[in-house]
Amino acid sequence: MAVIGAGNWGKNHIRTLSGMDNVRLKSVCDIDEERLKRINENYPNIEITNDPKDIFKDSSIKGVVVASSSDAHFSLAKSALDNDKDVLVEKPLTLDSNSAEILIEKAEEGKRILMVGHLLIYHPAVKKIKELIKSGELGEIYYLYSQRINLGAIRRTESSLWSLGPHDISIALYLLEEVPNFVEAYGESYIQKDVNDVVFLNLHFPNRIIANIHISWLDPHKIRKLTIVGSKKMVVFDDMEAREKIKIYNKGVDSIDYNSFSEYISLRFGDVLIPKLEMYEPLKLEDAHFVECIQKRIKPITDGENGLKVIKILEEAEKSLRNK
Repeated sequence: MAVIGAGNWGKNHIRTLSGMDNVRLKSVCDIDEERLKRINENYPNIEITNDPKDIFKDSSIKGVVVASSSDAHFSLAKSALDNDKDVLVEKPLTLDSNSAEILIEKAEEGKRILMVGHLLIYHPAVKKIKELIKSGELGEIYYLYSQRINLGAIRRTESSLWSLGPHDISIALYLLEEVPNFVEAYGESYIQKDVNDVVFLNLHFPNRIIANIHISWLDPHKIRKLTIVGSKKMVVFDDMEAREKIKIYNKGVDSIDYNSFSEYISLRFGDVLIPKLEMYEPLKLEDAHFVECIQKRIKPITDGENGLKVIKILEEAEKSLRNK
């Protein structure tokens, strides 16, 4: 295995992959010599290079994690696929849908694994919510909303929409198993011209389901929260909570039809359930899944097509922002 990019996320992939028993992390590539120096100090058995071609031409390397800046995702992933490597690309897969389609086609033609780092799909809490929806415990899903806000980290090469949006968009697609039929977005750029610092994104799904996503890197609060409202129960996932990640609320509105009167409603206030979760680091689960896909030649949960769906929604959101 090899990792290209030893920045914020790259160093985390290096940590997780180097700690796996069934994987040998052979090489790390980065253009920043100081980063490579730190990697060499912390992981002396890992080869370091500032040229990704050293990784691409190494036939002993079967899988590559691309954790570079997003504007380099396409070229690096394409080169890896051209050299018969299986590839995990950090989100977003690319910065436009045409490039994503090229990577998907290349992976299919070469029978290579193409996986996208939609990290939160591997979060035990998100998997639990998926189980609750599939079992019908929440009832009919009415709407959901999420907040992913903080002060920083502000980027120059991508807006908050492209930096933070893939997390919550991918969660919505995963939980609802649908793609929206209408996308609208409102946002503004305050710090850098044409780089949105805050975005309010509305996704309209079939069956009248609405998903509202609030993303910002210019906010006094650090919030990572998802709320889903169903006809039977409601669930809240708060990723900032250390232990009580999920709370299931037995709350709702029960309609009562009286024959001689108009329809009445009854508000239901029940218990709050905090399910016990087997908590594992999502990145470890994601990287372990990538390794499993390589070894067993199976389709990733977050494959190239999944990444493409997210990118198409981001593109629609960008169009909406420009037209406001």
